[in-house]
Amino acid sequence: MVSAAEQMAANTSWGALGKATDLRNRIFFTLGLLIVYRLGTFIPVPGIDSVALREFMDQAGQGITGILQMFTGGALGRMGIFALGIMPYISASIIVQLLTSMVPALEQLKKEGDAGRKKINQYTRYGTVALATLQAYGLAVSLEAGDLATDPGMFFRVSVLITLVGGTMFLMWLGEQITARGIGNGISLIIFVGIIAEVPAALAQFFAQGRSGAISPAVIIGVIVMVFVTIAFVVFMERTLRKIHIQYPRRQVGMKVYDGGSSHLPVKVNPAGVIPAIFASSLLLLPTTISTFSSSAQTGPIMSTLMAYFGPGQPLYLLFFVLMIVFFAYFYTFNVSFKPEEVADNLKNQNGFVPGIRPGKKTAEYLEYVVNRVLVLGSGYLVLVMLLPEILRGQFAIPFYFGGTSVLIVVSVTMDTIQQVQSHLLAHQYEGLIEKSQLRGKGKKRAKKGTGRR
Repeated sequence: MVSAAEQMAANTSWGALGKATDLRNRIFFTLGLLIVYRLGTFIPVPGIDSVALREFMDQAGQGITGILQMFTGGALGRMGIFALGIMPYISASIIVQLLTSMVPALEQLKKEGDAGRKKINQYTRYGTVALATLQAYGLAVSLEAGDLATDPGMFFRVSVLITLVGGTMFLMWLGEQITARGIGNGISLIIFVGIIAEVPAALAQFFAQGRSGAISPAVIIGVIVMVFVTIAFVVFMERTLRKIHIQYPRRQVGMKVYDGGSSHLPVKVNPAGVIPAIFASSLLLLPTTISTFSSSAQTGPIMSTLMAYFGPGQPLYLLFFVLMIVFFAYFYTFNVSFKPEEVADNLKNQNGFVPGIRPGKKTAEYLEYVVNRVLVLGSGYLVLVMLLPEILRGQFAIPFYFGGTSVLIVVSVTMDTIQQVQSHLLAHQYEGLIEKSQLRGKGKKRAKKGTGRR
């Protein structure tokens, strides 16, 4: 039997979007802030020699047009005010979440509800300012070393520092506003828009290489097929669930006895979503950033050796990438998206139980066992999607935007945003049904009153 909620969800049409005023306002609000973000990527940092920067970017090649360009939406290549992107905030979030699981005081703060969560968010913002300041100063020094500044000196460094840190904090605020008052996850949407905006240029570059003979037609066809197969595989895996059977006993309310029911607890194969991909990629950005903007005399033997082994496509880079994906898949799942202890407590409070498993601690252990097994498949799927295109990209010089990270982010964020839109439409339909039932109830009461007067 299909439930009434599922029938309503199946009958939800996009034509109802015109009637859902609140949802329409949320979508326009989100689009407006994303347009502001895109405009900001074209506003240059003061004191940059635009001609020298353009020549430098043309020479930098794939090293700068890959990971860095993707996560900054092209702002780094143009040296815009959003050149650092949202990555300092993501890095600060990683550090704070790691500390939360290791420091008892932060762990206790996390259990205090909304007040504790606001305090942790405040620590994350402080960490974002610190990381952005360090990265901005390093970038300013690198710009001077690369002869990309019109008037190098302390004033140039301070202006770059203030501009880039302010741009990152503004992006963080934009992401929080989209999450709270718009539709979708703000941070993920900012990265998503940055990828989508640079895809046309990557496509033009890719086909230009095909016309010049640098890439064979067979490789071009193979890459297009690979992208479509990867998209279909990601959609299939993101919709795959492991259903845990939940039983509810009989209960008595007053003189009435209600029969027990059964339901299921859905566990996604990839509960962490796109977070492991973003976190793992962000940790690999630092060596690439330093090596790109520093001259060979300043990088030194240590950085040269580091880039030789940890550069994109190198074996140690791929190994570190895999380990980080698996680590963040497990870490984020058990610390944020699915906590077995909390789920077991909620089931116990609702008098629900897993058949054959005692409520409480035993249920939490069983849920942890199931999620651990599911995550073996989920983390393997993430590694396959993100690693195979990375290897092919390194072998055939394919633009980064056709790699596994970009495809995974685009598909996952699109599915999550569409799901939220459908949820809002479904809630709007429920509100309409409730209003109609209330109006009908008032009409019947008036009719009864009129009959009594006669």
